[in-house]
Amino acid sequence: MGYIGSHTAVLLANSGHRVHIYDNLCNSNVGTLERIQKISSQKIGFTEGDIRDTEKLTNALRDEKIEAVIHLAGLKAVGESSQKPIEYYANNVQGSISLIQAMQAAGINTLVFSSSATVYGDPVYLPYDEDHPTKPTNPYGRNKLQVEEILRDLSVSDKAWKIACLRYFNPVGAHESGLIGEDPNGIPNNLMPVIGQVVNGKLLSLSIFGDDYDTPDGTGKRDYIHVMDLAEGHLAALSWLGSNPGCHTFNLGSGDSISVLDLLHHFEQASGQKIPYQVVGRRPGDLPEYYAKADKAEKVLGWKTQKKLSDICNSSWLWIKNSRQN
Repeated sequence: MGYIGSHTAVLLANSGHRVHIYDNLCNSNVGTLERIQKISSQKIGFTEGDIRDTEKLTNALRDEKIEAVIHLAGLKAVGESSQKPIEYYANNVQGSISLIQAMQAAGINTLVFSSSATVYGDPVYLPYDEDHPTKPTNPYGRNKLQVEEILRDLSVSDKAWKIACLRYFNPVGAHESGLIGEDPNGIPNNLMPVIGQVVNGKLLSLSIFGDDYDTPDGTGKRDYIHVMDLAEGHLAALSWLGSNPGCHTFNLGSGDSISVLDLLHHFEQASGQKIPYQVVGRRPGDLPEYYAKADKAEKVLGWKTQKKLSDICNSSWLWIKNSRQN
C-alpha cells in the first residue's frame, strides 16, 4: 500500500481485476486501504505480513487464489541503502527469493517486478535504453539488478514463468482524486514529498543538492513520470505477459528530463505558493542528467506516458492540500 502500489491497486481494481495486497506496513499506512477502496468502489483484500515470511505469504497466495503477482515490496532509499546495506539485501533480495518460493509452492508463475533505472549506474550514453550496460553504484541498485538476474535464471530453468522487470525512472504526482499520493514514513528522500512538507510547515525550506551541474540552470535533470502513467505500465505488462513467457525488461519513463528548479517553478504555478529553498552541496552519486528511452515499452506493450508536467504538479498540489487537512 505504498506510493506506487496504492495507485496500481486502484487502476487494477478499476480495470476489473480482483486485488489483494500483502504488506508489512513498514513504509505505508493501513488507512490507505480505505482510500483505495473509496476511489475504486471495490473491496480490496489485505494481509499484513513480511515478504520474508514464506509460509504466511504462501498461505495468502493459496487462500486468495492469486493468479499473478506485482512485486513492489522493496526498500527504496538510495542513500539509506548505503547506510543499511544488510537491511536492504535482506528485504529486497532475500525477500524476493521468499516470494519466488511462495509463488512456486502456490503454483503461480506470472510476475511483474518493480525494478529501477538505478541498475544502469553512470551513463555510458543517453538516453538509457534496455541494452545500456548495468553497473549500479549503490546497494539499492545492486539489489534490483541481483533480483533481475535471479529472475532471468529462474525463467531459463522453468519455461513456464512469465516475468516483466520494469525499470522505473522518477515517479511523481498523485491520483487525480487527491485521496492518495506519496506519503513516506519518516523523513522523505524524494523531491515532491519534501516540497509537501515545506508547504505544510513541517520543513522550513527545500534543499537543492547542487546548482553547478552542466545543465541550463545548474540543477540536476531527471526523467519524471506521473505515478498513474507508471500504474498503467504495470497493467500493460501484466496483460502482455498472459501470452509471452520468459523474462523481459522494460524502461518506464517519459523520455524527457526536467531540472529540479523547473519542476519547483511549475509546482509554484500550480499551487500559487512560493517555495523557499536553499542550495546545498551535491550528494555523492547524483548524476547531472539522466532519462529513458522507452521505445521498447511503446512498441511491445503499447504503453507510453500520457500525463504532462502540469498534471504532475496539479495532482501533487491537490494531494498535499488534502494531506494538510487530514
